Amino acid sequence: MSAVLGSERPQVVSHVQQALSYTVFDCKWVPRSARLMCLGSAARGTGVIQLYELRGTRLEVLREIEKPKPIKCGTFGATSLQQRYLATGDFDGNLNIWNLEAPEIPVYSVKGHKEIINSIDGVGGLGIGEGAPEIVTGSRDGTVKVWDPRQNDTPVANMEPVQGESKRDCWTVAFGNAYNQEERVVCAGYDNGDIKLFDLKTMSLRWETNIKNGVCSVEFDRKDINMNKLVATSLEGKFHVFDMRTQHPAKGFASVSEKAQKSTIWQVRHLPQNRDIFMTSGGSGSLHLWKYEYPAQRSKKDSEGSEMGVAGSLSLLQNVTLSTQPISSLDWSADKKGLCVCGAFDQTVRVLIVTKLNKI
Repeated sequence: MSAVLGSERPQVVSHVQQALSYTVFDCKWVPRSARLMCLGSAARGTGVIQLYELRGTRLEVLREIEKPKPIKCGTFGATSLQQRYLATGDFDGNLNIWNLEAPEIPVYSVKGHKEIINSIDGVGGLGIGEGAPEIVTGSRDGTVKVWDPRQNDTPVANMEPVQGESKRDCWTVAFGNAYNQEERVVCAGYDNGDIKLFDLKTMSLRWETNIKNGVCSVEFDRKDINMNKLVATSLEGKFHVFDMRTQHPAKGFASVSEKAQKSTIWQVRHLPQNRDIFMTSGGSGSLHLWKYEYPAQRSKKDSEGSEMGVAGSLSLLQNVTLSTQPISSLDWSADKKGLCVCGAFDQTVRVLIVTKLNKI
């Protein structure tokens, strides 16, 4: 790992801090707006959806909605830019889709899992990625399910342990490879360190590995391109970057790993305007900004003539500690480069500005 030095280093500036009266589990920018969502759990065990608007140096509450069950995660990834519907997963295993203009009753609702939905992702919406709008959910019940909101109650794909295999808590899911109408994959990370890549075109397990530590977050650098890179973060401060362009028949994908800190890396999020820059959020209340450098050649032939990937290297661009509690959620604005929101267990949401990203 190398560090970028000098005056060209990006700075992470805390622009607005907002204290919350509940535990925030996820925060998301509303597409094409200066608005953001906070999702979480009130002290009395109900769910909270809060809509804020960024007005200069303050956040103004536009709407607060209470729901029966605490809300763990949300995504706008499967909606259109016209509708901007929010899909959420809750502690009771329910997948709901909300029209934020009329949020009293969900526009789509399904009891998706037997236990908490830990993670959710969407693709095919917002004009990003080819193919149908779909939502993937990963749950403590060990299953990963893909939903098409245009179809009722039944998932279009259900990845669950085979008979005799012990069920693992699925902590994180992400879509990728959605570059045409046919191709699409889901990556899932589990509490025992398993990472599994499901190919939705062939409905098969395409690749699996184990990083020997609970997988807290996985994300492709882009959902809507031929698979390029995947970052997986873990419970004990390490993360792995896999080069997904070349899959070796025996060794799988080449990777580079980095021990960022001693505590859990809760989340990874790639900068929408530059897929080689990403931010990780930590259990120590810190954020680390990274850049991936490609090797001179991304693949080489092994002794038997099979193509194998070559991993690149990582540079730490900046790190900052914002909170005494873990930063559990993070989201970049797709519309304004360097604008970011994060939620921490100190019951605070922070809007950040990362400077000098054009100079990297």
